Amino acid sequence: MSRKKKKEDSRMVWDALVMVLQFGINMLVPILGCTLLGVWLGNKLNINWLAIPLFFVGAIAGGQNVYRMAKKFMK
Repeated sequence: MSRKKKKEDSRMVWDALVMVLQFGINMLVPILGCTLLGVWLGNKLNINWLAIPLFFVGAIAGGQNVYRMAKKFMK
C-alpha cells in the first residue's frame, strides 16, 4: 500500500471519528442542559418532577440536532 493511500485511509478514519463525536455532543448537550435546568427550576419552584419532562424536551432537541447534521452529511 502506498503512503498516499495510507494517509487517505487514516484521514477517513479521523473524519468518521469526528462525525461520531459531533453526533454525541449534539445529543448530550441539550439533554444535559435541559435536565440541569429542570433540576434547578424544580428546586426553585418546589416542583421536584420538573426535570423529567425537560429531560425529554432535551432528548427531542438533541434528536433534531442529530437529524439536521445527518442531512447535511448526506448531501
